[in-house]
Amino acid sequence: MTDDSSRLKRPLQPMPQDIAERLEADGLRQKFDSRPAYQRNDYLGWIARAKRVETREKRIAQMLRELGEGTRYMNMAWRAAERQT
Repeated sequence: MTDDSSRLKRPLQPMPQDIAERLEADGLRQKFDSRPAYQRNDYLGWIARAKRVETREKRIAQMLRELGEGTRYMNMAWRAAERQT
């Protein structure tokens, strides 16, 4: 995977420790890391902007579910691009 985060136009969001731990515990870290940089950044920013603990948890759960399914991004249909060999 190439890190394309340097091309982001929005501020780069840090990975909170609790989210990193949840990704690892659920076996989803590789799926998270394989998403485009804008998606990783958007997920982290969206979660960070939650004002209530309940909202933050709901957003984390949605991200984990979408990563697990592999067909959604922020509640929109998404399909990983075919890799060229």
